[in-house]
Amino acid sequence: MSQWTPSPFPVPGDIGEILITGEQIVDRVAAIGRQIAHDFRGEVPMVVGVLKGSVIFVADLIRAIDGPVQLDFLAVSSYGDQTKSTGVVRIIKDLDHEVTDRHVIIVEDIVDSGLTLRYLIEYMNARRPASVRTCTLLLREGDHTDDLDIDYVGFDIPPAFVVGYGLDAAQNYRNLGYIAEYTGS
Repeated sequence: MSQWTPSPFPVPGDIGEILITGEQIVDRVAAIGRQIAHDFRGEVPMVVGVLKGSVIFVADLIRAIDGPVQLDFLAVSSYGDQTKSTGVVRIIKDLDHEVTDRHVIIVEDIVDSGLTLRYLIEYMNARRPASVRTCTLLLREGDHTDDLDIDYVGFDIPPAFVVGYGLDAAQNYRNLGYIAEYTGS
């Protein structure tokens, strides 16, 4: 009987340069949390995480907000298992709670072309919230246009495909505690 042996993790050759360390993430998430707490003093914003990539960031972010918040999630698809967006955004899981007359903060893991975030802003505004703000852990240099105003940005990154801290490559590497270039196939 053979004994199961786990494969090395991360797989050799899949992870390139570490772009953002775990310590840098912790510090920046705390700063964003403080800013949101300041901006929404006396309010109870609805934090809307965009699944699946934002889940780790959202969990840390809401704990960094010193004040009441409510939480909901949307699931969208624009990548599938690809490393580039398909250009089509689909809602896979809608909100569980009403956002009419609520202050909403849409939380993304990464913004590159801005297609998904633009779609979600329009989608949310159609529900008549009191306000819609946007937050992203990562803003990728390059494809997005300057007309997309993001209220809270964690880090600007180069135009590389990245994994870790919720971001994946074909559902792998979300559990890394840092952000790194993905160099695998």
